[in-house]
Amino acid sequence: MTAPDIFDRAARRRRRDRVADRYPEHAFLREAMLDGLAERLGAVSRSFSDVLDLGCSDGAFAPPPGARVARCDAGFAFARAAGGVQADEDRLPFADGSFDLVVSAGVLDQVNDLPGALTLIRRALRPDGLFLGAFLGGSTLTTLKRAFRTAEAERPAPRVHPMVELRSAGDLLMRAGFTLPVADVETLTVRYAGIGRLLDDLRGMGASNLLRGRSALTRATLARAAEAFAAAADPDGRVPERFDILFVTGWSPSPDQPKPAARGSGTTSLADALRRFPKPD
Repeated sequence: MTAPDIFDRAARRRRRDRVADRYPEHAFLREAMLDGLAERLGAVSRSFSDVLDLGCSDGAFAPPPGARVARCDAGFAFARAAGGVQADEDRLPFADGSFDLVVSAGVLDQVNDLPGALTLIRRALRPDGLFLGAFLGGSTLTTLKRAFRTAEAERPAPRVHPMVELRSAGDLLMRAGFTLPVADVETLTVRYAGIGRLLDDLRGMGASNLLRGRSALTRATLARAAEAFAAAADPDGRVPERFDILFVTGWSPSPDQPKPAARGSGTTSLADALRRFPKPD
């Protein structure tokens, strides 16, 4: 039996199309993700020839030199502008073994079937192919969630997407069949003058509420939430908001890969896990 969708797929496509023209004005989180992925990719001692940019948004991801890149996005406007294809991440149209590198920044927290999406990514990779992903999770939007709970204390409504925890991210990679899985988190704090600026950023990056069965935000609720949000301000009047960026790394299985140690016994650093030495001639 197929689990019901958590997110509204049609609304997600419409909102990504709506923000495509002004997306760079609000893309600071994806820029931070791309910087982190580039750093991790730079620690990999091998070349890549065929790359998938999954959730390409404005096409800002730069593939490794000499590599061919295919781009895919859930929004029609982003996919068209990047010369790519439109598809949801858990409904990929690519054949097995099409790529030796898949990179995804800023979209996997909005996927209905995340385990299924990760499995499709692994299948799209060739043996010993690399997946690098980054998305929001953990304790992201702690202040905003608290403000809405205060504003709707009697009848709370789902306003913020459920978040994947760090430990769960690693487990999801293993469940999808990746080897040498690594998951880590980097926290970014952004200080806002008010709740309106935060909500504008979320809308501008296509990250506003996409939950199925969501209810409209009334002016009265927004006013109460704004008051609760402002109560968390620092002495200078700005409110810190937290964004946890989860970075995940996994390799598609290959017979010549090193075998993982028993669970809980690992002492390998992230850099060591990413480093793949070229095979001798």
